Amino acid sequence: MRTHDVKLHYRGLKAVDGVSLELQFGTVHALIGTNGAGKSTLVGLLSGEYWPSHGRIELDGVDVTGWRQPQRARAGIGRSYQRSSVFEQLSVLENCRLCAQAASRGLAHWLGSAAGCDASTEAATTALARTGLAGLAAQRAGALSHGARRQLEVAMCLACRPRILLLDEPLAGMGAEETEGMLGLLASLRTDHAVLLVEHDMDAVFRIADRITVMNSGQVLASGTPAHIRSDAGVRSAYLGQDEA
Repeated sequence: MRTHDVKLHYRGLKAVDGVSLELQFGTVHALIGTNGAGKSTLVGLLSGEYWPSHGRIELDGVDVTGWRQPQRARAGIGRSYQRSSVFEQLSVLENCRLCAQAASRGLAHWLGSAAGCDASTEAATTALARTGLAGLAAQRAGALSHGARRQLEVAMCLACRPRILLLDEPLAGMGAEETEGMLGLLASLRTDHAVLLVEHDMDAVFRIADRITVMNSGQVLASGTPAHIRSDAGVRSAYLGQDEA
């Protein structure tokens, strides 16, 4: 997935201002920056939640700039949000199954019971196994721990069988043990997805990311390998809180 000089301006506010980005299959690409840098807005542009005021977005070489969010989701783009977005009164399995059913094409999948849709149940079960939640399938989602809820949100994405995962702060609010579990999950997802990770935990970012893009005031400040970002004087000064050498 690529963006070419993408901009989103709200009157005088340049939320995203000329960003070109490439997400590659088999990698974790971290997107970092201070609050208000434009990270979540860029994720919204990639997922189809927002439309750019300038530039182009491509998926597998196809221009998808004008595609709406459901169309992009069915094309293989999955997204999680900063705020928890599970259906608390439903079971863990039902949360995943509902997502799988929503991703299915055709009206027939919506006319019958979700529990009677074998394809949706299989996709949901596979997603829960992948995220380590199979043993909690019958539990009400609202009763999960914070870390397990975050895992469920990833599972809900996986139930739609995406190729690209846009994960907005999946580590937020986690303790050390929960963070380790999520990092292990992200590492496993790298093998068969392109993962864009928005995150503020710099220790986690430098451990898991293959590539890092730093945003500042809607623009790309720097982009490259973790080693390159660590050594970038501008990044150290503006974001990592270190004095220039």
